[in-house]
This record gives sequence, C-alpha cells and structure tokens, in this order.
Amino acid sequence: MHVELEWVYPRVWRRLLVPTTIDLSRLHVALLWGTGWQGGHLHEFVFADASYGPLESDWGLPDGVIDEASVTLEEALGTRRTFLYVYDFGDNWRHKVKVEKTVTLGAPLSLALCLAGENACPPEDVGGAPGYEDFLQALADPAHPEHDELKEWIGRPFDPAAFDVAEINQWLNHTES
Repeated sequence: MHVELEWVYPRVWRRLLVPTTIDLSRLHVALLWGTGWQGGHLHEFVFADASYGPLESDWGLPDGVIDEASVTLEEALGTRRTFLYVYDFGDNWRHKVKVEKTVTLGAPLSLALCLAGENACPPEDVGGAPGYEDFLQALADPAHPEHDELKEWIGRPFDPAAFDVAEINQWLNHTES
C-alpha cells in the first residue's frame, strides 16, 4: 500500500506518493528532496501527542522524542490523516502533511514519487515564512536596499513560480543511490 501525501507552506505545495511502510527517517529525506532542500537542519514529526526525530545526542531534541528510524509512517499515523513536519527549528518551517488517499501499485516504490506541486521551494536559511516574504519583496524590487545583497546571497536566478515535477523526481531518485 502507498499513500499520497500533500504538504503546504506559504504558496508552495507538493504531492508525493510514498510507501506506507517507509520509516520516518526516510520520509524526512523524501520530504526534503521533494521540496529541493539539502538538509542539515533539525527536524521533527508530530503525530497527535507523539513526537519523532533523529536520536543523535548532539541534536538537542526535547525529551520524549521517539527515534524516527524505529517507526513506519503507517505505525505513526494510526487512524490519523494529518501530521506536522517541522524542519529547521531556527527558520521554523511547520508543514501540515495530509494523507490524501491510500492506493495499491502494481510495482514497489522504494522512496517516493512526486505527482504534482506548485511554486519553488523557499531557499534554506531564508528566515522561515516571514524571511521568505521579505526575500521575495527584495528580489522583486531593484530599488530595495537588500536587493543586490540577496541576489548575491542566493547565487543563482530564483523564480518563485518555478516548479518542475521531473526535476523533483530526479532529486528523489538521487536519494536512492
């Protein structure tokens, strides 16, 4: 069995197909690569009153967090249809993830497949949702005092409306090697 997950944050959403048997540590990778983020920040999954994350001693997760590698999506979900995925505690990206439907495939899926989405993922370390709004305003206005600095910081052209499902799926396939 597989589930279609959809998660949304300001103006950006993705729909992924993932196995119900995926452990949460691999789901974290699928969500990262599904957005186009590289990783390297603390994250946590919250299912009702249970929290899951990487149990690495130097990461500093709160007490009571359960090892994400020890539980599958199906086990953590139970009968729920939504959960919270928090990424980068400094930027505080809070993603509400919803199980849209459960499907049976004719072939196994080892990680994830992006089915749809909209808009470019915000750059990492942009300052969360408020920082992303400021970033977009500054990039859109050549007279903005931070325009040149942020263009240099991003180091590449940035189109907030860009989305390419084939590119996302290349990233997702990259994680399997």
